[in-house]
Amino acid sequence: MITRLNDRNYPRWASQIHRTGGCRQPIHLRGRVLHVDRSTGRLLHSYTTATEPDGVLRLPCKTRRASRCPACAEVYRADTYHLIRAGLVGGKGVPPSVTAHPCLFVTLTAPSFGAVHTRREKNGRPLPCRPRRDAERCPHGRVMSCTARHGAEESCLGEPLCPDCYDYTGSVLFNALAPQLWKYFTDALRRRVAKAAGLTLRELRTQCTISFAKVAEYQRRGVVHFHAVIRLDGPDGPTFPPPAWATADLLADAVRHAAHAVTVTAPATVNESARVLRWGRQLDIREITLDGELSDQAVAGYIAKYATKAAECVGTLDRRINPLDDLAAFNLRDHPRRLIAECMRLGALDEYADLRLTQWAHMLGFRGHFSTRSRHYSTTMGAIRDERRDHARTEEITTGRLPLFDEDTVLVISHWEYAGKGLSAGDALLAALLSGDPPSPVSLDGGGGR
Repeated sequence: MITRLNDRNYPRWASQIHRTGGCRQPIHLRGRVLHVDRSTGRLLHSYTTATEPDGVLRLPCKTRRASRCPACAEVYRADTYHLIRAGLVGGKGVPPSVTAHPCLFVTLTAPSFGAVHTRREKNGRPLPCRPRRDAERCPHGRVMSCTARHGAEESCLGEPLCPDCYDYTGSVLFNALAPQLWKYFTDALRRRVAKAAGLTLRELRTQCTISFAKVAEYQRRGVVHFHAVIRLDGPDGPTFPPPAWATADLLADAVRHAAHAVTVTAPATVNESARVLRWGRQLDIREITLDGELSDQAVAGYIAKYATKAAECVGTLDRRINPLDDLAAFNLRDHPRRLIAECMRLGALDEYADLRLTQWAHMLGFRGHFSTRSRHYSTTMGAIRDERRDHARTEEITTGRLPLFDEDTVLVISHWEYAGKGLSAGDALLAALLSGDPPSPVSLDGGGGR
């Protein structure tokens, strides 16, 4: 750290760190860029990383995982917030009239795979976890009752009362097949809306479009459920109003029907029969209005918050696990370790090869996209990133840091190569101080020093 501070190139290094937004694991690139006049071949401008600190250019990692890089995850969260909110109140190419379209906030949950420790409250006071009078013992000799009033951060939350009774196979298969179950749900939703309107699916497309944006959230027991914004639009999306018969009540009825009607079947194996999986009994449907209890800002913030999280709340790892890794060597509690082990076991079976459970064991079997949207919902994440990049480029040109060229007459020749990622222990401490983030204990000692 002292060496970096005394380096004559420290101001440029600090500028790079500042431009990464405080990224904890910046990408290192080595290369050059040449701007050449197409007509004369004259070199107009050049850039090389040879003059940069350590000979590399540092760029943000752009991960969405808050457990890996809070700074980049915050950018992703903000982008998701604006994407969701644009589909509720307009902006980013969506007209403000979209506020008059019927719109629901829907939560689809997973079924039960066994009794787990939970926290319930009444009037702000915690209630007993699972009180049972004259509770019976399970086949493994455990009393299926818990009278403790758990704290919000207790490690036992989400863990089964009896791990040997818990259906780990069903939990893993539900996660793996949840994306397919969501597709079946959206298909059934369109069919139900068409039937309620007395139309065929083809006729429905000429009158109404069902737009949505969803995010996956992990419950502490290790299964995913989906939060979704579902909206009724005209035939060409939010720029046209939906027909008069397309109401919020009609949409809510279609959601209830689709959620209870669809199923997905996991194939049978030599030792186990086929499993039919469906959504859980808990289904939450609420209308989104500008002046109601559920506002556009609350919904956008809620969905954006979970777009940066994965299965960390369960206690699993945030990176892929090699099948040859010894799970006992990781600091895992028994519940996530069993879920990962079940992914490995099922992943070795030919019947489940397409589910790629081994590759997604660290995600407890879930391999879908965490945040998705339909084509007509609002803008795209790519468009938001392009807008931010164009703004930064314009600022660089305005301040004289980049030359102003006519892109039609200038040939850009670039060559880049990957040169690593991350920061040393001393650099990580300085980066945390520069970005205003409190340094972590790992950053202070580099993971192994005093």
